[in-house]
Amino acid sequence: MSRNRLRAALTAVTALLFLLTLGPALVSTAPPAVAAAAPVRVMPLGDSITGSPGCWRAVLWNRLQSTGYTDVDFVGTLGPQGCGVTYDGDNEGHGGYLATNIANQNLLPGWLAATHPDVVLMHLGTNDVWSNIAPATILAAYSKLVDQMRTANPATTVLVAKIIPMNPSSCPECGQRTIALNAAVDGWAAGKTTAASPIVVVDQWTGFNTATDTYDGVHPNAAGDQKMSDRWYPALTAALRRTTPTPSPTPTPTPTSTPTGSPTPTPTGSTTGPPHPADSPSPTPTVGGCVATWRTVGQWPGGFQAEITVRNNGAVPIPYWVVRFSLTGGQRITQSWSAQLAQGGTAVTARSATWNGALAPGAEATFGFLADGAVPNPVPLPACALG
Repeated sequence: MSRNRLRAALTAVTALLFLLTLGPALVSTAPPAVAAAAPVRVMPLGDSITGSPGCWRAVLWNRLQSTGYTDVDFVGTLGPQGCGVTYDGDNEGHGGYLATNIANQNLLPGWLAATHPDVVLMHLGTNDVWSNIAPATILAAYSKLVDQMRTANPATTVLVAKIIPMNPSSCPECGQRTIALNAAVDGWAAGKTTAASPIVVVDQWTGFNTATDTYDGVHPNAAGDQKMSDRWYPALTAALRRTTPTPSPTPTPTPTSTPTGSPTPTPTGSTTGPPHPADSPSPTPTVGGCVATWRTVGQWPGGFQAEITVRNNGAVPIPYWVVRFSLTGGQRITQSWSAQLAQGGTAVTARSATWNGALAPGAEATFGFLADGAVPNPVPLPACALG
C-alpha cells in the first residue's frame, strides 16, 4: 500500500473514532420531549335533566370534538348513561336532588375534590321549584355552591343556566315558579361574578317548548337535548378559549359504562327533597340472568329515598329486566326514576326504561324512588328477572 493510501485510511479511521466518541454527547444534549397540554376539565352539575340520561351532554361532547375542541375532559363521580353514542359521560347529574339540599348537606366539596373542574355547567333548581322553595333561597344555595367551587379552584368558570321550562301535569304552578326563579338569575350572577371566576348566564328557557321538547313536561327529548346543547356550546367554547387548566393531584375517575344517576322524578304524590346519602346494602337473590341490590340513600321523618342496582350476572347480554320487591310496612312510593314502577298493595314491580334495559355481561343499571313511611327493616330483597 502506498504512503498516500495509508495516510488516507488512517485519517478516515481517526475521524470515525472521533464521531463515535462525540455521538453520546450529541444524543445527551437533545432537548426533552414537550409534555402534552392538560385538558380543560368540565363538570356538568345538576339533577336528572343533566344526569339520567342527560343526553344533551352527549350531543355537546360530540359537537366539541367535531369542531376542534378536543382537549376537553368532562368530569364527575357519576358515569355515562345509555345515549346510544360514544361520548365522555362523566357528570354530577344527581336525579331528585335539590340545589338547596346539595348546599345544605355540603355534598359538592367531595365531588370537587374527586374531579378538579376548571369549568362548571350548572343546570340546577328544577326540584327546588317543584318543592315550592322560594327563588331567594335557591339563589342563596347557588351562592354557597359557587363559594365552594372557588375554594377548590379560585379560577373556576361557572356557566349557570336559566333552567328549562316545566309543565308537569301534577304541578300546574311549576311553570310560573320557573319563570320567577329565572327572572332573578341575571341579577344574582351580576352580583356574584368576579374577574378571576366569572359567572356566565346561559338562557336555556327561551325558545324551549315543553310540548315538543320534553317527553313528560320536564325532561328533554331528543329535540330538547339538541336545544340544550346548542345553548351551552357558545358559552362553553368561549370559556374553553380563556381557561388555563389547573394541575390535578389525582387522575379523573375512570368512566363507567352503566348508569349511576337518576332523573328528576316524575311524581305520583307529594315531592320531597333527597336526604343525606347513607349506604345500607341488602342481599342480592338471583333470578334469571340478573341480580338486584337495594340501597337506602337516606331518610327523614315520614319518608326515605332508595335505589336498586340491577346487574347482568350472566355470560350473555340481556335485552330488558324486571325487578320485584315488597314493602310490607305500609310504605307508599311517591316518585320514581329510571324505571317504570307500579305498586299494588305491598307488591312493587319495576320494569326497565327504554334506555337502560339492555345490559352486557357485568353491566349495571340503577333506578330509584322516594317513598312515604319508615325505611323497611329488614330491607327488602329485590328479585330480578328477564322481563
